[in-house]
Amino acid sequence: MKLSLKKTIATTLVLATTLGFSVAAYADGFPNKPIRLIVPFAPGGSTDIIARAVGDALGRQLGQPVIVENKAGGGGSVGALEVMRSPKDGYTIGMATVSTTASNPAINPKIGYDPITDFTAISNIAATPNIIAVNPSFPAKDFKTFLAVLKANPGKYSYSSSGTGGIGHLQTELFKSLAGVYIVHIPYRGAGPALADTVGGQVSMIFDNLPSSLPFIKDGKLVPIVIAAPKRLAQLPNVPTFTEVGLAPVNRMAYYGLLGPAGLPKDVVDKYYAALKTVVADPAVKKRIEETGSIINVNGPESFAKEIKAEYTIYKEVVAKQKLTLD
Repeated sequence: MKLSLKKTIATTLVLATTLGFSVAAYADGFPNKPIRLIVPFAPGGSTDIIARAVGDALGRQLGQPVIVENKAGGGGSVGALEVMRSPKDGYTIGMATVSTTASNPAINPKIGYDPITDFTAISNIAATPNIIAVNPSFPAKDFKTFLAVLKANPGKYSYSSSGTGGIGHLQTELFKSLAGVYIVHIPYRGAGPALADTVGGQVSMIFDNLPSSLPFIKDGKLVPIVIAAPKRLAQLPNVPTFTEVGLAPVNRMAYYGLLGPAGLPKDVVDKYYAALKTVVADPAVKKRIEETGSIINVNGPESFAKEIKAEYTIYKEVVAKQKLTLD
Protein backbone atom coordinates (compact mmCIF):
# COMPACT_ATOMS: atom_id res chain seq x y z
CA MET A 1 0.00 0.00 0.00
CA LYS A 2 2.84 2.39 0.97
CA LEU A 3 4.67 1.62 -2.26
CA SER A 4 1.49 2.21 -4.25
CA LEU A 5 0.98 5.60 -2.54
CA LYS A 6 4.58 6.64 -3.19
CA LYS A 7 4.23 5.63 -6.84
CA THR A 8 1.02 7.65 -7.17
CA ILE A 9 2.68 10.75 -5.66
CA ALA A 10 5.73 10.36 -7.91
CA THR A 11 3.52 9.99 -10.99
CA THR A 12 1.56 13.11 -10.00
CA LEU A 13 4.77 15.12 -9.58
CA VAL A 14 6.07 14.04 -12.98
CA LEU A 15 2.75 14.85 -14.65
CA ALA A 16 2.56 18.28 -12.98
CA THR A 17 6.10 19.12 -14.08
CA THR A 18 5.36 17.98 -17.63
CA LEU A 19 2.30 20.23 -17.77
CA GLY A 20 4.35 23.18 -16.57
CA PHE A 21 2.90 23.54 -13.06
CA SER A 22 4.97 24.22 -9.95
CA VAL A 23 3.67 21.87 -7.27
CA ALA A 24 5.58 23.76 -4.57
CA ALA A 25 4.17 27.11 -5.58
CA TYR A 26 0.66 25.72 -5.90
CA ALA A 27 0.84 23.87 -2.58
CA ASP A 28 2.17 26.92 -0.78
CA GLY A 29 -0.67 29.06 -2.13
CA PHE A 30 1.62 31.57 -3.81
CA PRO A 31 2.22 34.18 -2.60
CA ASN A 32 2.39 33.60 1.15
CA LYS A 33 5.04 36.22 2.00
CA PRO A 34 6.12 39.69 0.77
CA ILE A 35 7.39 40.10 -2.79
CA ARG A 36 10.43 42.13 -3.83
CA LEU A 37 10.10 44.23 -6.98
CA ILE A 38 13.57 45.27 -8.12
CA VAL A 39 13.82 48.60 -9.96
CA PRO A 40 17.22 48.61 -11.69
CA PHE A 41 17.55 52.41 -11.57
CA ALA A 42 17.63 55.19 -8.99
CA PRO A 43 14.41 56.66 -7.55
CA GLY A 44 12.72 59.37 -9.60
CA GLY A 45 13.13 57.92 -13.08
CA SER A 46 10.42 56.54 -15.33
CA THR A 47 11.02 52.92 -14.34
CA ASP A 48 10.60 53.83 -10.68
CA ILE A 49 7.42 55.82 -11.40
CA ILE A 50 5.77 52.94 -13.29
CA ALA A 51 6.88 50.38 -10.66
CA ARG A 52 5.38 52.36 -7.81
CA ALA A 53 2.22 53.05 -9.78
CA VAL A 54 1.47 49.32 -9.99
CA GLY A 55 3.37 47.94 -6.96
CA ASP A 56 0.90 48.71 -4.17
CA ALA A 57 -2.12 47.69 -6.25
CA LEU A 58 -0.38 44.48 -7.34
CA GLY A 59 0.28 43.67 -3.70
CA ARG A 60 -3.35 44.20 -2.77
CA GLN A 61 -4.45 42.00 -5.66
CA LEU A 62 -2.05 39.18 -4.69
CA GLY A 63 -2.70 39.49 -0.95
CA GLN A 64 0.93 40.20 -0.02
CA PRO A 65 2.97 43.43 0.09
CA VAL A 66 5.05 44.23 -2.99
CA ILE A 67 8.16 46.03 -1.76
CA VAL A 68 9.88 48.21 -4.37
CA GLU A 69 13.68 48.15 -4.09
CA ASN A 70 15.93 50.41 -6.17
CA LYS A 71 19.16 48.69 -7.24
CA ALA A 72 20.89 51.19 -9.51
CA GLY A 73 24.16 50.86 -11.40
CA GLY A 74 25.65 49.63 -14.63
CA GLY A 75 22.88 51.08 -16.79
CA GLY A 76 20.40 48.78 -15.06
CA SER A 77 22.60 45.66 -15.07
CA VAL A 78 23.09 45.57 -11.27
CA GLY A 79 19.37 45.22 -10.65
CA ALA A 80 18.90 42.84 -13.57
CA LEU A 81 21.65 40.56 -12.27
CA GLU A 82 20.00 40.49 -8.85
CA VAL A 83 16.75 39.29 -10.43
CA MET A 84 18.60 36.70 -12.54
CA ARG A 85 20.35 35.26 -9.45
CA SER A 86 17.25 35.21 -7.25
CA PRO A 87 15.43 31.97 -6.32
CA LYS A 88 12.99 30.73 -8.97
CA ASP A 89 10.04 30.94 -6.58
CA GLY A 90 8.45 34.20 -7.72
CA TYR A 91 9.22 36.20 -4.60
CA THR A 92 11.77 38.38 -6.40
CA ILE A 93 10.76 39.94 -9.70
CA GLY A 94 12.09 42.94 -11.57
CA MET A 95 11.19 45.78 -13.86
CA ALA A 96 12.29 45.09 -17.44
CA THR A 97 13.23 48.03 -19.62
CA VAL A 98 14.76 48.47 -23.05
CA SER A 99 17.99 49.45 -21.29
CA THR A 100 18.21 46.27 -19.21
CA THR A 101 16.94 43.79 -21.79
CA ALA A 102 18.14 45.27 -25.09
CA SER A 103 20.45 48.28 -25.35
CA ASN A 104 22.75 47.56 -22.40
CA PRO A 105 23.36 43.86 -23.16
CA ALA A 106 23.70 44.76 -26.86
CA ILE A 107 26.66 47.05 -26.15
CA ASN A 108 28.21 45.15 -23.24
CA PRO A 109 29.32 41.57 -23.99
CA LYS A 110 30.52 41.20 -20.37
CA ILE A 111 27.25 42.24 -18.77
CA GLY A 112 26.80 38.83 -17.17
CA TYR A 113 23.41 37.82 -18.49
CA ASP A 114 21.56 36.98 -21.68
CA PRO A 115 18.26 38.89 -21.84
CA ILE A 116 16.63 36.11 -23.86
CA THR A 117 17.66 33.00 -21.89
CA ASP A 118 18.33 34.21 -18.33
CA PHE A 119 14.89 35.60 -17.51
CA THR A 120 11.23 34.67 -17.59
CA ALA A 121 9.05 37.31 -19.23
CA ILE A 122 5.84 37.98 -17.27
CA SER A 123 4.24 40.86 -19.17
CA ASN A 124 4.80 44.32 -20.50
CA ILE A 125 3.01 47.02 -18.48
CA ALA A 126 3.30 50.18 -20.53
CA ALA A 127 4.92 51.72 -23.59
CA THR A 128 6.44 55.13 -23.16
CA PRO A 129 7.56 57.85 -25.56
CA ASN A 130 11.17 59.07 -25.32
CA ILE A 131 12.00 62.75 -25.64
CA ILE A 132 14.94 65.06 -26.20
CA ALA A 133 14.62 68.01 -23.84
CA VAL A 134 17.08 70.83 -23.17
CA ASN A 135 17.84 73.12 -20.28
CA PRO A 136 16.10 76.50 -20.78
CA SER A 137 19.52 78.15 -21.15
CA PHE A 138 20.16 76.20 -24.37
CA PRO A 139 20.01 78.59 -27.37
CA ALA A 140 17.18 76.75 -29.14
CA LYS A 141 13.50 76.10 -28.43
CA ASP A 142 12.53 74.13 -31.56
CA PHE A 143 14.03 71.24 -33.51
CA LYS A 144 15.23 73.20 -36.54
CA THR A 145 17.19 75.69 -34.43
CA PHE A 146 18.36 72.89 -32.10
CA LEU A 147 19.88 70.99 -35.02
CA ALA A 148 21.49 74.12 -36.43
CA VAL A 149 23.11 74.99 -33.08
CA LEU A 150 24.53 71.47 -32.68
CA LYS A 151 25.92 71.38 -36.22
CA ALA A 152 27.59 74.77 -35.74
CA ASN A 153 29.13 73.77 -32.37
CA PRO A 154 30.43 70.16 -32.48
CA GLY A 155 31.47 68.98 -29.02
CA LYS A 156 30.39 72.17 -27.23
CA TYR A 157 27.26 70.69 -25.69
CA SER A 158 26.70 67.59 -23.55
CA TYR A 159 23.83 65.21 -22.92
CA SER A 160 23.01 63.16 -19.85
CA SER A 161 21.74 59.58 -19.81
CA SER A 162 20.64 56.99 -17.26
CA GLY A 163 23.95 55.20 -17.88
CA THR A 164 26.28 53.90 -20.56
CA GLY A 165 24.42 51.33 -22.64
CA GLY A 166 21.00 52.61 -21.59
CA ILE A 167 18.31 53.41 -24.12
CA GLY A 168 18.96 57.14 -23.72
CA HIS A 169 22.61 56.59 -24.59
CA LEU A 170 22.06 54.42 -27.65
CA GLN A 171 19.13 56.43 -28.97
CA THR A 172 21.15 59.63 -28.70
CA GLU A 173 24.12 58.01 -30.42
CA LEU A 174 21.80 56.85 -33.20
CA PHE A 175 20.40 60.38 -33.44
CA LYS A 176 23.92 61.84 -33.57
CA SER A 177 24.92 59.49 -36.37
CA LEU A 178 21.85 60.15 -38.49
CA ALA A 179 21.78 63.92 -37.84
CA GLY A 180 25.51 64.41 -38.31
CA VAL A 181 26.14 66.11 -34.97
CA TYR A 182 28.53 65.57 -32.05
CA ILE A 183 27.38 65.91 -28.43
CA VAL A 184 29.43 64.77 -25.41
CA HIS A 185 27.93 61.89 -23.41
CA ILE A 186 27.70 62.25 -19.60
CA PRO A 187 26.41 58.97 -18.07
CA TYR A 188 24.68 58.82 -14.66
CA ARG A 189 23.43 56.11 -12.32
CA GLY A 190 19.81 56.43 -13.38
CA ALA A 191 17.45 58.92 -14.98
CA GLY A 192 16.78 60.73 -11.69
CA PRO A 193 20.33 62.07 -11.23
CA ALA A 194 20.67 62.68 -14.98
CA LEU A 195 17.50 64.78 -14.95
CA ALA A 196 18.64 66.70 -11.86
CA ASP A 197 21.85 67.85 -13.54
CA THR A 198 20.09 68.68 -16.80
CA VAL A 199 17.51 70.76 -14.94
CA GLY A 200 20.34 72.32 -12.95
CA GLY A 201 22.21 73.30 -16.11
CA GLN A 202 25.31 71.18 -15.53
CA VAL A 203 24.37 69.26 -18.70
CA SER A 204 22.72 70.80 -21.77
CA MET A 205 20.17 68.13 -22.66
CA ILE A 206 18.76 64.67 -22.04
CA PHE A 207 17.17 61.95 -24.17
CA ASP A 208 14.79 60.59 -21.55
CA ASN A 209 11.61 58.61 -21.09
CA LEU A 210 8.71 61.04 -21.04
CA PRO A 211 7.22 60.13 -17.61
CA SER A 212 10.24 61.38 -15.67
CA SER A 213 10.83 64.48 -17.84
CA LEU A 214 7.23 65.63 -18.23
CA PRO A 215 6.86 67.27 -14.78
CA PHE A 216 9.95 69.39 -15.46
CA ILE A 217 8.66 70.28 -18.92
CA LYS A 218 5.31 71.35 -17.45
CA ASP A 219 7.13 73.50 -14.87
CA GLY A 220 9.26 75.16 -17.55
CA LYS A 221 12.48 73.67 -16.20
CA LEU A 222 13.09 71.71 -19.42
CA VAL A 223 12.21 72.57 -23.01
CA PRO A 224 10.93 69.69 -25.21
CA ILE A 225 12.51 69.48 -28.68
CA VAL A 226 11.52 66.22 -30.41
CA ILE A 227 9.78 63.01 -29.34
CA ALA A 228 9.84 59.30 -30.17
CA ALA A 229 6.16 58.37 -30.43
CA PRO A 230 3.70 57.13 -33.06
CA LYS A 231 2.17 60.62 -33.30
CA ARG A 232 2.26 63.97 -31.53
CA LEU A 233 1.04 63.81 -27.95
CA ALA A 234 -1.91 65.74 -26.56
CA GLN A 235 0.29 66.89 -23.66
CA LEU A 236 2.90 68.31 -26.08
CA PRO A 237 1.05 69.19 -29.30
CA ASN A 238 3.81 71.46 -30.64
CA VAL A 239 6.60 68.88 -30.30
CA PRO A 240 7.26 66.90 -33.51
CA THR A 241 8.08 63.20 -33.67
CA PHE A 242 11.39 61.93 -35.02
CA THR A 243 9.53 60.63 -38.04
CA GLU A 244 8.25 64.13 -38.79
CA VAL A 245 11.78 65.57 -38.76
CA GLY A 246 13.14 62.83 -41.04
CA LEU A 247 14.72 60.58 -38.42
CA ALA A 248 12.30 57.63 -38.39
CA PRO A 249 14.86 55.03 -37.13
CA VAL A 250 15.07 56.96 -33.83
CA ASN A 251 11.30 56.95 -33.40
CA ARG A 252 11.15 54.05 -30.91
CA MET A 253 9.22 53.98 -27.65
CA ALA A 254 10.43 52.37 -24.43
CA TYR A 255 8.71 49.54 -22.56
CA TYR A 256 8.31 48.79 -18.87
CA GLY A 257 7.40 45.26 -17.91
CA LEU A 258 7.82 42.54 -15.33
CA LEU A 259 10.19 39.60 -15.44
CA GLY A 260 11.64 36.98 -13.13
CA PRO A 261 14.62 34.65 -13.22
CA ALA A 262 14.72 31.93 -15.86
CA GLY A 263 12.62 28.92 -14.94
CA LEU A 264 9.91 30.80 -13.07
CA PRO A 265 6.99 28.35 -12.65
CA LYS A 266 4.17 28.77 -15.13
CA ASP A 267 1.49 28.99 -12.45
CA VAL A 268 3.37 31.86 -10.79
CA VAL A 269 3.75 33.70 -14.10
CA ASP A 270 0.06 33.20 -14.85
CA LYS A 271 -0.91 34.52 -11.42
CA TYR A 272 1.18 37.66 -11.91
CA TYR A 273 -0.25 38.23 -15.39
CA ALA A 274 -3.85 37.84 -14.20
CA ALA A 275 -3.24 40.19 -11.27
CA LEU A 276 -1.54 42.75 -13.49
CA LYS A 277 -4.49 42.84 -15.90
CA THR A 278 -6.78 43.59 -12.98
CA VAL A 279 -4.42 46.21 -11.57
CA VAL A 280 -4.20 48.32 -14.75
CA ALA A 281 -7.98 48.21 -15.10
CA ASP A 282 -8.21 50.10 -11.80
CA PRO A 283 -9.11 53.70 -12.77
CA ALA A 284 -6.66 55.19 -10.26
CA VAL A 285 -3.74 53.09 -11.49
CA LYS A 286 -4.72 53.61 -15.13
CA LYS A 287 -4.84 57.38 -14.60
CA ARG A 288 -1.48 57.42 -12.77
CA ILE A 289 0.23 55.60 -15.65
CA GLU A 290 -1.45 57.47 -18.47
CA GLU A 291 -0.92 60.92 -17.00
CA THR A 292 2.82 60.31 -17.31
CA GLY A 293 2.37 60.02 -21.08
CA SER A 294 2.61 56.22 -21.10
CA ILE A 295 0.32 53.85 -22.96
CA ILE A 296 -0.86 50.75 -21.08
CA ASN A 297 0.16 47.57 -22.87
CA VAL A 298 -0.28 44.46 -20.72
CA ASN A 299 0.44 41.77 -23.30
CA GLY A 300 1.31 38.55 -21.41
CA PRO A 301 4.42 36.37 -21.20
CA GLU A 302 4.66 35.12 -24.79
CA SER A 303 4.15 38.50 -26.44
CA PHE A 304 6.49 40.25 -24.03
CA ALA A 305 9.21 37.66 -24.63
CA LYS A 306 8.93 38.30 -28.38
CA GLU A 307 9.05 42.05 -27.79
CA ILE A 308 12.24 41.75 -25.74
CA LYS A 309 13.89 39.58 -28.38
CA ALA A 310 12.96 41.98 -31.20
CA GLU A 311 14.29 45.05 -29.36
CA TYR A 312 17.52 43.27 -28.40
CA THR A 313 18.09 42.30 -32.03
CA ILE A 314 17.55 45.89 -33.19
CA TYR A 315 20.01 47.36 -30.71
CA LYS A 316 22.63 44.77 -31.50
CA GLU A 317 22.40 45.99 -35.09
CA VAL A 318 22.68 49.62 -33.95
CA VAL A 319 25.78 48.85 -31.87
CA ALA A 320 27.42 47.01 -34.77
CA LYS A 321 26.54 49.65 -37.35
CA GLN A 322 27.65 52.60 -35.22
CA LYS A 323 30.67 50.69 -33.81
CA LEU A 324 29.69 51.58 -30.26
CA THR A 325 31.64 50.31 -27.25
CA LEU A 326 31.67 50.93 -23.53
CA ASP A 327 35.04 52.70 -23.79
